[in-house]
Amino acid sequence: MTMKKINAFEQGEAILKTLSKGAFLTTAADGKQNTMTIGWGSLGFKWGAPTFTVMVRQSRYTKELIDANPEFTVSFPVNEGFAKAIALCGTKSGRDMDKFAEAGLTAIAGETVSVPVIKDCGLHLECKIVEHYTMEADKFDTELSAKWYGAGDWHTCYTGVITAAYIEE
Repeated sequence: MTMKKINAFEQGEAILKTLSKGAFLTTAADGKQNTMTIGWGSLGFKWGAPTFTVMVRQSRYTKELIDANPEFTVSFPVNEGFAKAIALCGTKSGRDMDKFAEAGLTAIAGETVSVPVIKDCGLHLECKIVEHYTMEADKFDTELSAKWYGAGDWHTCYTGVITAAYIEE
């Protein structure tokens, strides 16, 4: 398997279409790794560079790891066969299990970050965090707040400069 470098913006439609069905946000720190399913994210251009922003709730194990190591990868399962893994990684915590083993996922080393990507997904972004902030109730729409944050488990938004983007061939 080879990795073909791509321009992330040229794959924008595939990224957003796949994201709406679920993608894998992977983190690693202190000898531990975890992946979780995400359905929200933003591909953008900030500070003269391509970026990807992910959102992680305060209660998530992923937040502990991403705060300890400011890098992440997003693997977009553009290939078939990941529905069960997307479901498992979106409902179980890495605090309680090895999600890679349980979901039958294979981690392969990132090219520019210390965080792995998920083999056979097909499309990957590697990112180094350059900005993060935690959402606050007084700075957020009240209707959306009631719908998504009734329990007060706000997201921290992490913007990463895309250091590598590639597809598997």
